[in-house]
Amino acid sequence: MGNYVESGSLQVDQQLFDFMNSEVIPAAGVTQESFWEGFGRLVAEMTPVNRKLLQRRDELQEKIHQWHRSNDFDFEAYKSFLQEIGYLEPEVEQVHITTKNVDEEIALQAGPQLVVPVNNARYAINAANARWGSLYDALYGTDAISESDGGEKTGGYNPVRGEKVIQFARRFLDQAAPLAEGTHLESIGYQVDNGQLVVSMKNGSKTGLRHPEQLKGMAETGILLQNNGLHFEIQIDPNHPIGQSDPAGVKDILMEAAVTTIMDCEDSVTAVDAEDKVLVYRNWLGLMKGDLTASFEKNGKSVSRTLNEDRSYMSTTGEPFTLHGRSMMFVRNVGHLMTNRVILDGNGDEIFEGILDGVITSAIAKPSALGHLALRNSRAGSIYIVKPKMHGSEEVAYANELFNRIEDLLQMPRFTLKIGVMDEERRTSLNLKNCIAAVRNRIVFINTGFLDRTGDEMHTSMEAGPMMRKGAMKTSAWLAAYEKSNVANGLAAGFQERAQIGKGMWAMPDLMADMLEQKIAHLKAGATTAWVPSPTAAVLHALHYHKMNVFEVQRELEQSAAGFRDEILQIPVVTNPDWTANDIQQELDNNAQGILGYVVRWVEQGIGCSKVPDINNVGLMEDRATLRISSQHVANWLHHGICTKEQVLQTMKRMAAVVDKQNAGDPGYRPMASNFDESVAFSAACDLVFKGYEQPNGYTEPILHKKRLEAKEKYRITT
Repeated sequence: MGNYVESGSLQVDQQLFDFMNSEVIPAAGVTQESFWEGFGRLVAEMTPVNRKLLQRRDELQEKIHQWHRSNDFDFEAYKSFLQEIGYLEPEVEQVHITTKNVDEEIALQAGPQLVVPVNNARYAINAANARWGSLYDALYGTDAISESDGGEKTGGYNPVRGEKVIQFARRFLDQAAPLAEGTHLESIGYQVDNGQLVVSMKNGSKTGLRHPEQLKGMAETGILLQNNGLHFEIQIDPNHPIGQSDPAGVKDILMEAAVTTIMDCEDSVTAVDAEDKVLVYRNWLGLMKGDLTASFEKNGKSVSRTLNEDRSYMSTTGEPFTLHGRSMMFVRNVGHLMTNRVILDGNGDEIFEGILDGVITSAIAKPSALGHLALRNSRAGSIYIVKPKMHGSEEVAYANELFNRIEDLLQMPRFTLKIGVMDEERRTSLNLKNCIAAVRNRIVFINTGFLDRTGDEMHTSMEAGPMMRKGAMKTSAWLAAYEKSNVANGLAAGFQERAQIGKGMWAMPDLMADMLEQKIAHLKAGATTAWVPSPTAAVLHALHYHKMNVFEVQRELEQSAAGFRDEILQIPVVTNPDWTANDIQQELDNNAQGILGYVVRWVEQGIGCSKVPDINNVGLMEDRATLRISSQHVANWLHHGICTKEQVLQTMKRMAAVVDKQNAGDPGYRPMASNFDESVAFSAACDLVFKGYEQPNGYTEPILHKKRLEAKEKYRITT
């Protein structure tokens, strides 16, 4: 336990207390006394409401368990039961959001979105700077460009591969900025003359843009164009090694890519005590102030990273202007479930971490929102907070009231705090219209999250029967309806050109060719943003937004939210499973390896999100949401006798050896298989499975936090 300082009715860990008093409160425009006294009142008033909401979750879950135990499944009876207990809410009448002061990056620009652990300064800076990225680098360094016909990625520069990159980029220009005559493949020169782009061609002719208005400006670095709301810059330098080999002297195409980024305090971070939380908050402070730096070793050299400045241009009429050099940043707070010992309330109990995050991340962001800092995040004067893992409209309304109280505490105008509602729990997706209505004045974002949503699907219907295999879940009826319902409800509520409608993560950062082929489906579905796992992936995903104008897609969509509820309620159980023993073992192996591979890094190394090799050594982006699926799936099969506890334990032990081997090159790694009884990580992984049935809504956080604290104490780990 930490050293606590009494401040008003709160006991605050000394580390957080000093950080707030010296680095945050002075810039927030409130006094220390009013901040801590007001914080204490807020905790005292909101804590009972939070507890009641969690109790409501448990009561509903137990009633659903009992119904499945006592009834042969009949859909109409099941639906009526859910209505009777209030799980299915009576839908409100038509709702239309009225959110104001929303930045263009959120309301008017469709584009990729990054999610990054804010406790890793290097990753956070890279993500913020991923607003702009090199198309040439993204193509050359990934499988987006084939290695066939001499195009291999060699140790040095491969001119054959480089030529493939240039040809790809020219074809992109033909699609995104077509010429009045001819093709960019035949260009030998680009210049701006009298406010017009003039392109010299191999045949000696000159041409311009088919749509001259796409030319937006010039800079020393190149020529700025725009398509479907996204900018890109043809960078010209005949003296550059790449420009020298290009007939037009083009060295690169700089893409506007990650228009928005979610700086995450939740699923992708490990923050279990004051040491961890202060690091999270200090990095968020550095992002808001614009002075966050990161130094690290790369290829034997010391490298420092800082945040990009805004980009300067001259318009076609000779007027200077700037474009935002950094991604528009959201901050994702923790949900309603967890508490954290960094602050204790008047009864000596840990306060809810969602309250903690809400108050402190808002206080940190206030000076930026007011425009008091040089590198401003929101030019509209807003603070964007993503709120995860909420169940139904009561919990969303609670978040709205919490935001009201925080605005009052920090003396900010009403609705300064904007909310992103993650549609990732079953009770929210079934009642999404009501959830939107509860925050109609401050909502700027809804998205679908297949991972957590699947985990909740499994846990909610744990007693209904054995769940289908994870791979089959992706084509289940409920999932397709859930994805459609999210977009339909957003459009019906007036999200178009006012708020984001988002889709989930591409989880395979090494498979960019597949992403280029498949992820355009998110745009076709009407989503204005979708998650990508890296700055490189953001550059490549940006190509989709040039191919397709999402706002035109949204205008063409004539979906109705009516009817989706029945489809969403289709439980993904297998009534008469015919899986072979090999099928069952294969599924267990896959789940166990994924659980152990992620948990060992979370618990013993404090890594909340990383590329974890799966059972086939394919790197997958993993966070607590993927862990929730795997652990709940095994718990479900155990509960229904598809496998035995002994079989699962032996599988876990065998997969622990596989994970140990996959991490053999990591000097900081502690093997599990050499001593199962002493491994905190192995114990945590087993608890997640064998105690999975009893975990609140199937969440992994309670066990992970407990085991991380145990590991920090046992191994004397510091952040």
